[in-house]
Amino acid sequence: MAKKASTNPSVVVLGGSSNALAITRSMTAKGVDVYLSVLAKNCASYTRLAKKIYAFRDKKRVQEFWGDLLLSGKNSELRGSIIFPCSDDAVEFVAKNSGELEKNYTLDESIPDVHLTMLDKRKTMEKARALGIPVPQFAVIDSAADIPGIDFDTLKFPLIVKPQHSHLFQKAFNGAKLFFAKNSDELNHHLNAALEKNLKVIVSEMIPGPDTQLGSYYTYLDKNDQPLFHYTKAVVRRFPKNNGQGCYHITRWNPEVAELGLRFFRGVGLKGLGNVEFKKDVRDGLWKLIECNPRFTAAHELLVKCGMSIDWMIYNHLVGQPVPPVGKFKENMTLW
Repeated sequence: MAKKASTNPSVVVLGGSSNALAITRSMTAKGVDVYLSVLAKNCASYTRLAKKIYAFRDKKRVQEFWGDLLLSGKNSELRGSIIFPCSDDAVEFVAKNSGELEKNYTLDESIPDVHLTMLDKRKTMEKARALGIPVPQFAVIDSAADIPGIDFDTLKFPLIVKPQHSHLFQKAFNGAKLFFAKNSDELNHHLNAALEKNLKVIVSEMIPGPDTQLGSYYTYLDKNDQPLFHYTKAVVRRFPKNNGQGCYHITRWNPEVAELGLRFFRGVGLKGLGNVEFKKDVRDGLWKLIECNPRFTAAHELLVKCGMSIDWMIYNHLVGQPVPPVGKFKENMTLW
């Protein structure tokens, strides 16, 4: 439950990089003080717009760092702030400490257990499938005993080894988000590497088709399950092609993606901010859920520039001020 804040409270941005920088630019332009806690030497750590930057250097100890920053009572200047999580670590920290955080800060209306579920790719896929929302074929690998059970009649190479928890996987493999396997030898190598680090993964088929078949939906559902806004964008290009991070995005309204995304979020009981990405399968024409992020994303600058300053909308909603009216966002704007 969101906690009422004082007039014009500040914002504390936890984690992230380009999204944290975009929020800082957007909110300070509205006269809101922004405090950042991001990894030292990422792009957001160099901004001169933040009121103060609490940089951390060890991603593996960031939960402890934020606990000392926000739960110890040392930093009275942060009390009363709205907390904006911008990374999976931040989502986990807020969800696990929401009861204590609500005593001194304003959180959104997110339900901790639901947000923790959304951080688990296995549970996300299973929830979507139960709701009748198409997903890629996948197999769950919790231990070495699961490897012989992979059905290669269903799962065809190339395959993707995805973490069940991305933020844990990235810490273990120096920022890598997933592995690709062109054959059984590569698959076994990647699975054993993950299991040796006590990481649970899923083996997923790779949806064929170009990067232009990717579409994302964003919304914020309040405590009454009502959306503050609807927004969709598409990807023009990833780098490397078909398996890297999105490097070229475009604003484009897609009612089919929006309908699927809203059905998914309402079906899982999500409250607060959500982003879900789909890829249209050229084999059957179905949009299939790829991943979900219950937070601000790396492409946030594009939303701001096209007229969808969702950080400002959410801010006003949480402090009890009128939410700026949402018209149509500007289409065909790009982010490179």
